[in-house]
Amino acid sequence: MLDMLQFDFMQRAVVAGLVVGLICPAIGIFIILRKQSLIGDGLGHIAFAGVATGWLLGIYPVMSAMVITVLAAAGIEELRARRPAYGDMVLAIFFYTGIACAVLFSSLAKTNSVSLFGYLFGSIVTVSVQDVATVGALAIAVLLTLGVMFKELLFVTFDEEVARISGLPIKRINMILAILTALTVSIAMRVVGILMVSALMVIPVAASLQISHSFRSTLVNAVIISEAAVVIGLTASFYLNFASGGTIVITAALLFLAAFVLRQVVLERLGRAKVMKHC
Repeated sequence: MLDMLQFDFMQRAVVAGLVVGLICPAIGIFIILRKQSLIGDGLGHIAFAGVATGWLLGIYPVMSAMVITVLAAAGIEELRARRPAYGDMVLAIFFYTGIACAVLFSSLAKTNSVSLFGYLFGSIVTVSVQDVATVGALAIAVLLTLGVMFKELLFVTFDEEVARISGLPIKRINMILAILTALTVSIAMRVVGILMVSALMVIPVAASLQISHSFRSTLVNAVIISEAAVVIGLTASFYLNFASGGTIVITAALLFLAAFVLRQVVLERLGRAKVMKHC
């Protein structure tokens, strides 16, 4: 691994990857427990429209994607709060409109396929100094907000009705979580790509849930698994000449499989121990 760190582009890639590996499960644990695992995927479609808008208007694509994704997330949450029965329909309308706008704007901007694929499937080795600075600044903002709002977000995640009765501003808290999710999507898209951005928010948390016994341990283990997937995936992609985004996600999936198998083995042994005890 030390060999690849001799290259400037790999140094930037590792820094950006580690930041994304930290932030994705930190947000992902909340959206999974709220049964909104696919919202990251949908916001990725909208982020793609933001990238295409940046190309069309000559704006830095990551910033245009961030602005449009945050506005869309806020709009989705507002409509969901007003019409909870139509939540899925609202999400679908936003997501399909986002991907349609992305196709339209990218065709108008006459973007080359290399740039397009870099955002769709991830191109961490082309991450620039500006990308690293933007990712770092957004990540700090997300982490600081999580730190300040952690108890409120945790309360609302596990029992929204009790939190409402307790006097917590549910609407504001949900809006903050929606915006944080949108920012996370904007951060992660340069590393794993828009089409796989949700995977790094979901898979490490899903793996952690197999081996953890509390919310805090789930969060810590999810971050460890996510960072391991980034480091292993980046190293493999560098030496084997694989696509970095796909390699990172496949590594995360393999770690999930290992955690799942470990859980089954432990449960089986505990079951046998109980049987032997009763005998």
